[in-house]
Amino acid sequence: MRQALGKGLDALIKQTKETSSKLPPNAVQKISVARVHPNRHQPRRAFDEDSLRELGQSIKQHGLAQPILVALDAHTGEYELIAGERRLRASQLAGLTEIDAIVRPMPEQEQMLALALIENIQREDLNPIDTAVAYGKLMDQHNIAQKDLARYCGKSPSAISNTLRLLELDAEIQKALQNNAITEGHARAILTVPDKDARLRLYHAIMENKASVRQTEDLARSIAGGGSAKNAPKKAADKSADVKAFEDSLAQKLGTKVELKPGARGQAGQLIIHYHSFDELDRLAEKLGHRS
Repeated sequence: MRQALGKGLDALIKQTKETSSKLPPNAVQKISVARVHPNRHQPRRAFDEDSLRELGQSIKQHGLAQPILVALDAHTGEYELIAGERRLRASQLAGLTEIDAIVRPMPEQEQMLALALIENIQREDLNPIDTAVAYGKLMDQHNIAQKDLARYCGKSPSAISNTLRLLELDAEIQKALQNNAITEGHARAILTVPDKDARLRLYHAIMENKASVRQTEDLARSIAGGGSAKNAPKKAADKSADVKAFEDSLAQKLGTKVELKPGARGQAGQLIIHYHSFDELDRLAEKLGHRS
């Protein structure tokens, strides 16, 4: 079970009796958007602009569903974002001048990174590479042990280790994972291939053939056993307009998915009619004139 946001942080984040105002610690207040600066230790690097614009319009129409969390710099009177950068960016794009926020005293640097990391992980906002980079920063720069990191984040030590292993991938593969060109399942399968050059060949084969995770796992096992990425599953050839028209016409008549797979050079092929239950099979049999 994952820990809820904020639970388990007492050992990591020292609480202080200072307050930024006379308001209760978790009170929501309006602050100037212009006075909020990004978190210097924000682990998230990828932000989808279209998604931000959509969120901005939603915030403009319906308000902010959840306030951002900021730290007040008592010396400058400015705020540094602890959590909620996506909400802040969307509000800026929407042209808002004020935003709902919970204001806290300024924490130490490692506390700032930990808060931002854990807030994002709990909301599953980070892609796997950004998560791995943030784990590495917490462990290397702030001397946080892997077992402690697992406890703080509500993860198992093996989950932390598996995520960190993604940083062993070539930069090109990491970029593809960040951009959702491949999934974490693809990446983990690639990691099972020891040789880095072979990993790249496997990655290119995946991209060229649009291989599924299962196909990637099979191919990785083959490469590890001395096979070649040339054995990658080939993507299906594009169907002709006539084949598509036939499939669409028959699917409309039968009320279910139909696939036509012509044989080579016009020879015998396959006609596949999908069904999802025995009742639907009976209905299809009746339509096709079969009587049991």
